[in-house]
Order: sequence, then structure tokens, then C-alpha cells
Amino acid sequence: MTPFELAQASQVVAIGAHPDDIEIGAGGLLLNLPAGVLVRYVVCTGTPQRHAEAHVATEGFLAHTAVSHWLHDLPDGRLPAHTSQVKQILEDAARGLDGAVLVLAPARDDAHQDHRLIAELVPTCFRDALILHYEIPKYDGDLGRRNLYLPMDESTARRKVELLNHAFPSQKQRFDDEVFLGLARLRGMECRTRYAEAYTCDKAVLRLSSRRAEVQR
Repeated sequence: MTPFELAQASQVVAIGAHPDDIEIGAGGLLLNLPAGVLVRYVVCTGTPQRHAEAHVATEGFLAHTAVSHWLHDLPDGRLPAHTSQVKQILEDAARGLDGAVLVLAPARDDAHQDHRLIAELVPTCFRDALILHYEIPKYDGDLGRRNLYLPMDESTARRKVELLNHAFPSQKQRFDDEVFLGLARLRGMECRTRYAEAYTCDKAVLRLSSRRAEVQR
């Protein structure tokens, strides 16, 4: 894995099993990406209706970036039965990347089988990138410890929830503003700020400056 410098990141690969995974887990990060960054937005499942929602979501969360949509229609809830196709999707998404790359993907300890499969395969396809595994609150009750936090101010946290409600009307029966803001508040408390998103980073390379102070004579 090559050293990663966030300020120099020119490419982001955002990966989800389903439309809305990426925005629920990393919407605050998406809203704070540098203008003009190149984003490969990869979703493995979805109907035409759900893909249309994904396009609406990127218009809101990624309007300031250059987005390419990689939307696929593998069956929801059945990705482990299509491991070879998922692996190919990820390998294709990893091809042709240069420079500092940030990859966003589900967490390895996610209880949903679709999320978990992607989390396990991503490190085998993106070996020279910084991979941040996001979390998704849901019925399974699988939230755990995270080791990397992204603080969000209140306006960003509320904008994230607003965009989720706007982009994914088919999922409103599952959405609850208090769930998203409550989790963000809890993660914020854990990193001494008001709101935050939390991620897991399994491996990272630290680059220290090579500059040396000149000795005055």
C-alpha cells in the first residue's frame, strides 16, 4: 500500500451494495470532498427505480465533483451467490487509477451479507489505496467500535439527512432522522465534537516529512 495524503487525493471510489449505502455511511465525507475530485460511484445491486434515486443522490452529495456512475443490477440480498461477478465489478472499478486514491466501502463486521462480502473483497482489489469502511445503522444491531472519525458541523449533519430524505423516497419507511442524527451525535461525542461519521481503517501508511532543519553557521 502506498502512502496516502488526503489533501492530494484526486480520485475517490465509493462502493455500496445497494443504492443509499454510500450516502448513509459516508454522506458527510462526500459533502466535504474537494471540488473537482474524480469519483467512481459503484453500486452492485438495484432496480431502475433505485438507480434513478442514486442519480438524484449524487446530484446532491457530489454536485461539486466529477462523477462516473457504475451501477449494476445483481440481486439484492444474494451477492454471496454472485461472488465472481462482484469481484469483477470491483476489479473493473480499480483499473486505471493513479495517484492518491480513497476507497469507501462497507464494514467487515457488517451483519448484512451483501455489505460484508464487498468489505472482504475490496482490499483484494485496491492494494494501493486508503480504504475507509463506513457503518450503516439497521435492524441487525451490528454497530461496533470504530477507529477513525470525521467531525461534521451541524449544518453538514442536517444537510446529509435532508439529502437522504430527498434522494431515496422509496426507503422512507426505513429512514428516521433521529437515527441518523443520533448516531452522528454519539460518534461526535466519542471524538469530542458535536457530530461525526465513524469509519474503520484496517491499514494505513504514515508519511513523515523528509525535510531537515538547516544548521546555521
